[in-house]
Amino acid sequence: MAYAEAALDAGDRVVLTARRTEPLRDWADTQPDRTLVLPLDVTDPAQARQAVATAEARFGGIDVLVNNAGRGWYGSVEGTPDSDVRHMFELNFFAVLTVTRAALPGMRARGTGWIVTMSSAAGLRAVTGFGYYSAAKHAIEGLTDALRDEVAPLGIRVLTVEPGAFRTQAYAGFADEPTRDTIDDYQPMLQQVRTAMIDQHGAQPGDPRRGARAVVEAMNQDPPPHRLVLGGAAFDAVTATLTERAADIRANERLSRAADFPTTPPTPR
Repeated sequence: MAYAEAALDAGDRVVLTARRTEPLRDWADTQPDRTLVLPLDVTDPAQARQAVATAEARFGGIDVLVNNAGRGWYGSVEGTPDSDVRHMFELNFFAVLTVTRAALPGMRARGTGWIVTMSSAAGLRAVTGFGYYSAAKHAIEGLTDALRDEVAPLGIRVLTVEPGAFRTQAYAGFADEPTRDTIDDYQPMLQQVRTAMIDQHGAQPGDPRRGARAVVEAMNQDPPPHRLVLGGAAFDAVTATLTERAADIRANERLSRAADFPTTPPTPR
């Protein structure tokens, strides 16, 4: 909702999608000429294509796609059931790909557009206990980096957003959703993770409305950034991680370069 409200405040028109649209009807009725609410299960390619077609027919095209669907899963890398891993990737990775692919043909035809994808600070800094969630967000980072280069010549821009902890309902389910991890050795770590999520719910430092406004401001910069980390704690954690990673890579530069075939010096003439 924060992104929809920020877009309306900027004078734009908004198509808001959700699996359950009933809670959004009253909101949409306040500005029926500028809003459209559509049902969408983002894991269903046919529904994604239909939603895009309906939005384009109503407003003439999609200028900005915001990929904001997703949820967190926690569990150990070793003990999380395969079914949970696959379900998590379907929502956090493949659904982003599905909706993006549905929107791109119209953007290519008009030679303009924005793809804004919500990754996570976990896409740049893996989080203990959220290995598969982190992996899906790392995959989003790679996907959007490649996509950015592919569509730039076509007039389409791509922004990847890495939020930290924001005061939404994202942590609300942890109290009622114990892990299905199958290995007892990881339970102390996972219980700490679960307790931390429960304790943080309602006290996350990130303000969704301020975050949405920051994204809009970033898009209007010249040039716009490729990625935007949201939240002070996320910014500190991500920059520290990238600094440590660069230092670790540089410390082994000799070994890295030693993996090449030896360079044959030129023969004197």
